Amino acid sequence: MKKLLLLLSAVSFLAQAQAQMTDEVAAVQKQWAVVNYQIPEDDKDAAFEKLSEVATQLVLDNPKNAQALVWEGIVYSTYAGVAGTFSAGKLAKHAKKSFEAAIKLDGSILNGSAYTSLGVLYYKVPGWPLSFGNDKKAMKYLKRGIALNPDGIDSNYFYAEFLFDEEGDYKLAKQHVLKAQNAAPRPTRPLADSGRQAEVKSLMAKIDDELED
Repeated sequence: MKKLLLLLSAVSFLAQAQAQMTDEVAAVQKQWAVVNYQIPEDDKDAAFEKLSEVATQLVLDNPKNAQALVWEGIVYSTYAGVAGTFSAGKLAKHAKKSFEAAIKLDGSILNGSAYTSLGVLYYKVPGWPLSFGNDKKAMKYLKRGIALNPDGIDSNYFYAEFLFDEEGDYKLAKQHVLKAQNAAPRPTRPLADSGRQAEVKSLMAKIDDELED
């Protein structure tokens, strides 16, 4: 009886966590995967610009929705990666503010995605005086993301990428890229999983090349 109550409690908690994502946030999440993984490179800038407008309006309408803030940040940070140099810095700063606002509301939301995404920003953008890039802060936030989602595909992939690119710790990077490779599929995000696994495969090949030298 006790085990049954615990199971029912866990199921109830999961249902509540899933219910927190509104249809509007889920739509941004789904469209992000389409733009990021299916739209041709030459068309991504315009597509992310449109999606960023939708994500920002969603946050303006729901300023206390941490999930909306996380996805606004993800949209802007990915947009920064394809935008021109002049716009990229401004977009990255917008993403940073979105992630920080989400963390203030609930850093554990979406399995700590705000921490992982903020960590990625800190190591992807240039350091001072050009921007706010900082590998120490990147490590801090990426580790927090791992703590909140130890078996997740994104948390492990981005930590492995950071270890490979910035730390040169190929052995530890391989441990985490293997976790990303073996992460459980996300039933509602097949396109995002497929795209990320392709990136995981590419990173694994780079790590193996370094370990073989």
